[in-house]
Amino acid sequence: MGSQSSEFDDNPVVSEQQGVRYLHFDSPWIQGAMDIKHPDRLVLSYTAQMMGWLLFLQPDDDQPVGQLGLGAASITRFCYKHLPNPLMVVERNRSVIRVCEQYFRMPRHNRLTVFEGDAGNWVGNPDNWQTLSVLMVDLYDTEALGPVCDSLEFYRGCFDCLVEPGILSVNLFGKHESFDHNLENLRAVFGNRLIRLPPVDEGNQIVLAFKGPDLSVSRSDLMQRADFLEQAYGLPAKRWARSIGAVQSL
Repeated sequence: MGSQSSEFDDNPVVSEQQGVRYLHFDSPWIQGAMDIKHPDRLVLSYTAQMMGWLLFLQPDDDQPVGQLGLGAASITRFCYKHLPNPLMVVERNRSVIRVCEQYFRMPRHNRLTVFEGDAGNWVGNPDNWQTLSVLMVDLYDTEALGPVCDSLEFYRGCFDCLVEPGILSVNLFGKHESFDHNLENLRAVFGNRLIRLPPVDEGNQIVLAFKGPDLSVSRSDLMQRADFLEQAYGLPAKRWARSIGAVQSL
């Protein structure tokens, strides 16, 4: 989970077990993970689901992909390897950025820009961002009890960041009291054009929100796209596609 600590002096802790390096704070909750031998693999199932937007959109090479909450840079590494797009990441905790550079092989390239700052303020200020085709939101505090940015104003800012067609991918926690509140605010901004991917064992549930023209995708086309994603990126996309079925007029 990406971190948006309320205290700038919260220092992340790095640990290793069975070939996996973990990022966490002084709590049992894991903020991110990296397979040491295969750093581009998405270890945590919810981080793979954050890429569920690839079922519906292959962004233009020149269109930036945004990420709010760095975590252990898992999604950043994956996108850097597999996508040609410019990447824009926002992370509030300076220590997390430093640890990702030192221990989690965060790429250093002019195609990746990391902003140190508050995600809510960032999406609310057009001077900070170019228009994005995709925005992935993974914002949790050090206790990982629920998203720290979940207001109507925040989701309106996310909507404004996106071009048409554009997709917001947000990590929610289905078992937490904040889940219904987040869905309500997402619907208020994006209408009913939401897709919920199947929840993972840890309780995370990824919601995709769509901006732009109505989308019609047949089950056959969805499964073909899922098959491509499994072969090209190693993502368990067929499971996602089967859970979605035929999508009409999102």
